[in-house]
Amino acid sequence: MPDFTAVTWTVKPGSEERVAELFAGYKRPDSFVMEDAEGNVTGKLIATAVFMKDNRVVRVIEYEGSLPALMRHMAAQDTVRELEEQLAEFLEQPRDTSSPTAFRDFFIANSMRCVAARWSDR
Repeated sequence: MPDFTAVTWTVKPGSEERVAELFAGYKRPDSFVMEDAEGNVTGKLIATAVFMKDNRVVRVIEYEGSLPALMRHMAAQDTVRELEEQLAEFLEQPRDTSSPTAFRDFFIANSMRCVAARWSDR
């Protein structure tokens, strides 16, 4: 069964439309499959969704596998790094996501745990 996590942050007031445009133009990650160092599949990124209310941004992520593996996977994606570079000037609190360790630290500090999830009988 898939898991969910979410990460939240704020952008500078007045930058909301530009941030929404950046996410609307954001390309899909290069890979949805998470692998370990030996190339074994360890999980999968299933979906992401981004929500914004005023200057608060919430990114919800559905995945299979471990959360640390997901963080490593996302930190290695070119499209994620490009978006992070574009978002930097709009962030209310600057963040370092330039390395997998820095990305993980930001993610851990700003993540929201999933307390309930429901699925239909597909």
